Amino acid sequence: MIKIRQFFAISALAVSVISVTATFSSVKAQQQKTEEQKVQLMFVHTADDIKTDNKTIRLVNVNPQTLYFADRPVRLAGHVTTPEYMKEWTASAGSDNFTNDPPNATLSVYEKGQPQNSLVVIEISNPVIDGKDIVYNYKVIEGTMPKTGGQSALFIDWIGAGGGVGPGFHGVGVGTRGVGVYGGYGGPLR
Repeated sequence: MIKIRQFFAISALAVSVISVTATFSSVKAQQQKTEEQKVQLMFVHTADDIKTDNKTIRLVNVNPQTLYFADRPVRLAGHVTTPEYMKEWTASAGSDNFTNDPPNATLSVYEKGQPQNSLVVIEISNPVIDGKDIVYNYKVIEGTMPKTGGQSALFIDWIGAGGGVGPGFHGVGVGTRGVGVYGGYGGPLR
C-alpha cells in the first residue's frame, strides 16, 4: 500500500512539473509572438534654421508637431505635439527613457550654395523648448557640425522597451530602446 501511495505522489508531482513546463512554454511562445510584432519608431523634427556652438544645437522655429515613423513589422507614421514627444526624456517614460539612454540622431541641413544637404550624426541630450525653438546638447559621432544653415531635419533614433507614442501606438518590449507593440493608445507613452 505504501508503494501505491508513493507512486501516486510521484505521479502527481510529475503531472505538476509537466503542467508548469507546458505553461512556461506557452508563455514563452506568446512572448516570441509579441516580439515579432515590435515596431521601431524614429522621430523627426523639422526646423526653418539651426544655430550651433561647440556643445548645443538650436533648431530654430521648429515645427510644433514631431513626426514619427516605422516600416517594420508594420508601416506606421504620424505626429504628436512636441511637448508630448518631450515626455520621452522624463522618468515618467520609464527607466529606458532618452535621458537615461540618449539617442543618436542624423541632422540634415540645407546650406545655401552647397550642392547637397550637409549630414552629421550626433548623440543628443538635455532638450529644452525655448519659445519656438528646441535646444539640445550634442556630441558629434560622424561628420562636421555646420555653424548655421537653412531648412533642417533632425532624424532621431528609435525608441522602445515599452516605448511608443500617439494614437494607435503603445509599447512594451525587452532589452534596449527600440521596440514597442502596435496597438491601441494606452495612456502614458511608456
